[in-house]
Amino acid sequence: MLTALTGAHGDRADAVTVAGRATSYEELLGAARAVAVDLDRSGLPAFAVTATASLETVAAVVGGLLAGVPCVPLPPDAGPAERGHILADSRARLIETDFARRAPAGPAVTHAPGDPALILYTSGTTGPPKGVVLSRAAITADLDALAEAWQWSAEDTLVHGLPLFHVHGLVLGVLGALRTGSRLVHTGRPTPEAYAAAGGSLYFGVPTVWSRIASAPASAAALSGARLLVSGSAALPAPVFRDLERLTGQRPVERYGMTETLITVSGRAGGEVRPGTVGTPLTGITTRIAAEPGADIGELQLTGPTLFSGYLGRPEATAAAYTEDGWFRTGDIAAVDDRDGVHRIVGRASTDLIKSGGYRIGAGEIENALLDHPAVSEAAVVGVPDTDLGQRIVAFVVAQNVTGSELTDFVAAHLSVHKRPREVRFVTAIPRNAMGKPQKRLLLDDAPPHLT
Repeated sequence: MLTALTGAHGDRADAVTVAGRATSYEELLGAARAVAVDLDRSGLPAFAVTATASLETVAAVVGGLLAGVPCVPLPPDAGPAERGHILADSRARLIETDFARRAPAGPAVTHAPGDPALILYTSGTTGPPKGVVLSRAAITADLDALAEAWQWSAEDTLVHGLPLFHVHGLVLGVLGALRTGSRLVHTGRPTPEAYAAAGGSLYFGVPTVWSRIASAPASAAALSGARLLVSGSAALPAPVFRDLERLTGQRPVERYGMTETLITVSGRAGGEVRPGTVGTPLTGITTRIAAEPGADIGELQLTGPTLFSGYLGRPEATAAAYTEDGWFRTGDIAAVDDRDGVHRIVGRASTDLIKSGGYRIGAGEIENALLDHPAVSEAAVVGVPDTDLGQRIVAFVVAQNVTGSELTDFVAAHLSVHKRPREVRFVTAIPRNAMGKPQKRLLLDDAPPHLT
């Protein structure tokens, strides 16, 4: 599964660097074997690790793969309630890893492709977090498809500073490097200065990271020698896309995925890249749009080898995630260009599909229009109940020296008039989760009852 650890791509002293600590594949494998020995003796159905940005986390995850015991990565900042729920739900025991320990190769352990590799917990926006079971086969299929799409190879140096308890940072950002053989530099924290100093050919980031880099021209210019910049986990605002292109000479590639599906749609290295789009389905993935008659946007549904095995211990929830004919329901609203099949994600059906005055409107399009105004630094758009329109468009913005009516007129001039916000509420910040995704429910919960 992790071909770099078999010696297929050679070895070097700095094959993997995390937060300034470097190790070779041989050293990493020895530390992972020590974890695997402990797991073999434990008889645990699963184990948990506090997923700090460290070599210990990498060794623990690899050790679990060697032993065939699924790993449950815990967010380092998880509170007692969240941590307790995850441990109880997964029946995992928290382990500590000593990277200095080494173990020699033991007896070969046979693993089936469908065996669980990781159990990642969702954000729990609609209830307690659910455990998403990802198989070895799903992860392998996804990494190989991404290597093809991004021309990702052992010649690359991958740089990122993303959390190691999500798909983006852990599956792509660690296991991907260990499968392709690319050198990995995890910067510890994803600061513009750290990215600039890393000297990578391939960079991963979320929109918050890319926005900060675009605001640091010297750091951004240092990325001009990279081969590919990849953005994911949330939509990259069009102004940030344009700033990165201007400062680095690179048009960042966006990709789309979920914990349950891994990455399924992406732009291609060397291909045409347009802001606001996430490319086309990866090899093995088939998508469709479930739209109402006459609508050009609808729920994105898909099938393919990268899908999860199910929600841990929740067969009803697993069944509900699929249509009657077996397609996974992403809950995301999307549109597909008839000319080239390029996908555009509008947002979540629960918060980003607005039905106003008989129109079906995607919040993301309005957010990008607002962000094109020079006075606006952040924007989040929602639909709220309205007795006349069904839903009215409300924009929460972080801005200076501009009025709500000016922003409304600005959107109406750039998009269809029916897409203009009916209300503009000024806030000091848009609440976001660890991956930079806006938490719109918090905005609605905290919003004042009057127009700001």
